[in-house]
Amino acid sequence: MSWNRRRVLRAGGALAGMSAAALLAGRSMGRETAAAHPVVRSKVGSGDRRIALLNLHTDERLEIEYSHAGEYVPEALSAIEVLLRDFRTGERHVIDAGLMDYLVDVAHTVGADPEFSVISGYRSPQTNAVLHEKSAGVAQHSLHMQGRAIDVRMSGIDCASLATRAEDLQRGGVGYYRASNFVHLDTGAFRTWKG
Repeated sequence: MSWNRRRVLRAGGALAGMSAAALLAGRSMGRETAAAHPVVRSKVGSGDRRIALLNLHTDERLEIEYSHAGEYVPEALSAIEVLLRDFRTGERHVIDAGLMDYLVDVAHTVGADPEFSVISGYRSPQTNAVLHEKSAGVAQHSLHMQGRAIDVRMSGIDCASLATRAEDLQRGGVGYYRASNFVHLDTGAFRTWKG
């Protein structure tokens, strides 16, 4: 399924309508409400910011303006949340908008448009536990479970260069996995490693 602008707006409108109905009925809809993505000013300035993501497991694509006039766009963040869901379980989680800013900034440091192929976004605790059992490279308390980490690569950009440029920003975690050809980025404390 491909997400174009019209489809994102339609989904966002439906989500906003459901959220409003739940609020009027006095019920909570959990993580999928508009309250999960309150209007927050971007920490990176007053401009508009776009990102393009391709989920390699579902083949879903999304190109979206997630920050407009210095404010995050709740409907766009909801669409990103859908794309970055745990593809194994279908479970969704709020994605840290700062993670999108980090990706855009890293892309700009390598002189490329912010277009990423996604290996892993959100991971449910169940998925993370299974992966942790199989691989020492998967942290038991991974930031993937908090919507604060992503594993990516960029077409035409060497992953080693991508990791080096991300390290230059000295912001968040940067892991370079040469054998699997991807870079892990997260919004935790600055640290680097090779997997």
